[in-house]
Amino acid sequence: MTNTDRRTFLRAGAAALALPGLAAWGADEKKDDPFGGFRLGAQSYTFRNFKLEQALQRMKKLGLLYGEFFQAHCPQTDKPAAISAFLKLCKEYEVTPWAWGVQRFTKDHDANKRTFEFGKALGLKMFSADPTTDAFDSLDKLCEEYKIAIGIHPHGPVGKGKMHHWYSAEVILAAVKDHNPLIGSCLDTGHLIRADQLGKKLDPAEQIRKMGKRNFGIHLKDHDNKRRTDVVIGKGVLDVPAVVAALREVKFPGMISIEYEANPDEPTADVAACIEVFKSAAKRA
Repeated sequence: MTNTDRRTFLRAGAAALALPGLAAWGADEKKDDPFGGFRLGAQSYTFRNFKLEQALQRMKKLGLLYGEFFQAHCPQTDKPAAISAFLKLCKEYEVTPWAWGVQRFTKDHDANKRTFEFGKALGLKMFSADPTTDAFDSLDKLCEEYKIAIGIHPHGPVGKGKMHHWYSAEVILAAVKDHNPLIGSCLDTGHLIRADQLGKKLDPAEQIRKMGKRNFGIHLKDHDNKRRTDVVIGKGVLDVPAVVAALREVKFPGMISIEYEANPDEPTADVAACIEVFKSAAKRA
């Protein structure tokens, strides 16, 4: 290898290490892995009618080893005792905190930094996020410093005739393409499906392909637009095998969070059904 080739090789290696999921996040590759090498977990909002420990009990029972937590289950704090208590409970139920959100970020750098400090204390890899358009200069610096990714989360229709400002991969990519490579998306397949309510047909698998290396998280859900409700994945319009194939194609490095918003009083059986559908798709892909 010439000196020039060696320098090129090292630069390429450094670029790979700078992106989570390449060397930094690794992969869950076990011979007996039921999820086909993917990290499958839950967004704790699925269990929003339960306290944290009850949510963790259900996640462990379902065999989900990773969690994305929302404020009610994991309030942002700078108090070491509260953070330690949360982590201890997660360890007890064998659930690794991977992500947290959906969090609002603005141009207020000090406030953003406090959130990243919180994320560092929890050992997070990603924030699912709803940033303002003037937040990116701050997020560039913080992603570089903390090596925690920002996954911008689309919400689909948010009011009568109005779409959420981050509703598609195209919109997100246009905003982040010149920013830190750790700023990308946490696509929500259910909200992508909901966009059809306002005449915007978005194929979740194609949206994943468009985001490419900037896919840092997925909220996996299916939605019935006629009844305006979530359903078990694959029971609505979501093509689960196509989504899994797209995730493999882009070498998705992050966590897939099952987020089931129907039946909040006891969603466990429906989440179990979602898991079985995912397992089947992962084996076929």
